[in-house]
Amino acid sequence: MTDDDIIICRCEDITLRQIRELIAQGYHTIDEIKRVSRAGMGPCQGRTCRQLIARELAGALGVPIEQVEMPTFRPPSRPVLLSTIARGEADE
Repeated sequence: MTDDDIIICRCEDITLRQIRELIAQGYHTIDEIKRVSRAGMGPCQGRTCRQLIARELAGALGVPIEQVEMPTFRPPSRPVLLSTIARGEADE
């Protein structure tokens, strides 16, 4: 197993090789990588892979990791039961 085979995003099964290929293709923000690969869109919402992707971007772009723009975490504002949506009840 090489470094490129290391899983970066466990939720979406994205490898370091895939992240590096995306960076080489010109995707230079975490949001861009997230949109094309789904990295960071699994159940953990990027809690485990966001920093790893930021580190790869910083190294590839030759900037300190602090200069890599972190995506905004957008949790649901309020949980909604599926049964509420199915019934079509009006919001309070």
